[in-house]
Amino acid sequence: MQRSRRCVHSALVHARFQLTSQWDSTASGVSAIPSSSVPMTMSNMSAKRKNIRGWYLDLMSPNTRGSHFAWLDPSRIYCDSEALSDCIEDLCEPFLGEAIDIVTGIDAMGFILGAAAAAYLRKGFLAVRKSGHLCVNTSSEPYTDYTGKQKSLEVRTDVVKKGTRLLIVDQWIETGGTMQAAIRLMEKLGGIVIGVAAICIEESDGGKTIIQKYKTSSCIPKSLQPKFNEHCLASFHNTLDNTLLPMKANV
Repeated sequence: MQRSRRCVHSALVHARFQLTSQWDSTASGVSAIPSSSVPMTMSNMSAKRKNIRGWYLDLMSPNTRGSHFAWLDPSRIYCDSEALSDCIEDLCEPFLGEAIDIVTGIDAMGFILGAAAAAYLRKGFLAVRKSGHLCVNTSSEPYTDYTGKQKSLEVRTDVVKKGTRLLIVDQWIETGGTMQAAIRLMEKLGGIVIGVAAICIEESDGGKTIIQKYKTSSCIPKSLQPKFNEHCLASFHNTLDNTLLPMKANV
């Protein structure tokens, strides 16, 4: 199942992303940017570019609607079969040698990545829902999301038992509140969280706590992580010097 892995190169950070003043990082989040500042399209992405580990990050879209919305939208990654496949492979790689009983995904975008990761790892999938949607017996856990709203997660009680080993997947971890609630929920039922995976785990207080306590996996190059923490990525329009970046190994 495991393919020969693509190599990571430090030059990826500087070649793929340019950090300019187009993004406005403020205390309240990220301000809207002109709709013309959009990432490259899937149709104009060359085959050569797709040989770079993490190439699919170029498909992410910046916030164009203001501070009431998330600062960045990764969901275009899922619209391209190669991008989704490579993203899932990268997220799952650190856990290929782990004993996992089931993969858990968090409502709602975590359902996409979580179900895909479960299929890749040949495991079952358990959905952690926002409260009020399940018609069976559930256990719930309150949390504060990245917008500061008080919410609650719930999960059916007939799957996770004492000793069940889980990988928890979500699209993005910003403040860490949602993921921490999911972890508490699984552990309250007796589950063992063997890992946490997300496209990005921001190094907020909550994110750092998760990184320190659990094995984690994300798709963000380490050298670029501080810019994701600051919500100040400038642009997804960049030329790529492929001579600096290794290609995927033949499979």
